[in-house]
Amino acid sequence: MSTISTDEVARVAALARVALTDEEIERLATELDGIASSFARINAVATPDVPATSHPVPLTNVMREDVPGQTLDVDELLAGAPANEDGMFLVPQILGEE
Repeated sequence: MSTISTDEVARVAALARVALTDEEIERLATELDGIASSFARINAVATPDVPATSHPVPLTNVMREDVPGQTLDVDELLAGAPANEDGMFLVPQILGEE
């Protein structure tokens, strides 16, 4: 029994203002039904004694210690810039603002 019908796909497409052909609606209904069926199988297997996981292996952040270091000189940085003004990079205006 299908859980996702073509009528449902057409209704959601209309709400999202997405134009779909009849073939696309049929294909999406089939694909979405397959996805829903996969979730149903997973839910059937999941039991309270099986802990929920988001990854098959535990993840840990590997970050270095944040230690302040030597900074570059402003003049040295701006020496490589095509244009600069008042100690800042000068770039073309793109938003039409004054």
